Amino acid sequence: MNDSKFEMVRQSPLCVEFDDDECHALAEIVACRSLDNGELLIEEGHTDHTLYVVVNGALEVSRNVGGGEHVSLHIHKPGDIAGALGFIDGCEHSATLRAIGPVEVFSLERETLEGLLESRPRLVYKVMRALSRSVHQITSRMNAQYVELSNYISKQHGRY
Repeated sequence: MNDSKFEMVRQSPLCVEFDDDECHALAEIVACRSLDNGELLIEEGHTDHTLYVVVNGALEVSRNVGGGEHVSLHIHKPGDIAGALGFIDGCEHSATLRAIGPVEVFSLERETLEGLLESRPRLVYKVMRALSRSVHQITSRMNAQYVELSNYISKQHGRY
């Protein structure tokens, strides 16, 4: 394993609680991928069991609204985790992730992580804690956006 892969993993939100040994172990099982502008990483309605972390670049998160049109929901930036729910539960993805310019990600397959349950249960536990934090942040952001939209629609609290 090269040092750049270790550093890439070390800097990710997955490894907030990791020691160097755990970072090395995770770096051994992740894969690196580059995407070109406009390339899809995840397609709405499809399933996979892969977790992604944005290393460089940006990914647009969008939903199909019909008629071949998409609405942009969010932009993932370096350090953001993508595909967490599909990784956890294997359900269809609810959005599409498309590269905005060149993008680098690293990925982790659920089956590969599960293969560490016997030998490195603390590492698996720490990855799942990191995913819980990420999902919690997304939920909090969505709740704040909902309140803002609700206030706008009902013109409450004198801000609109």
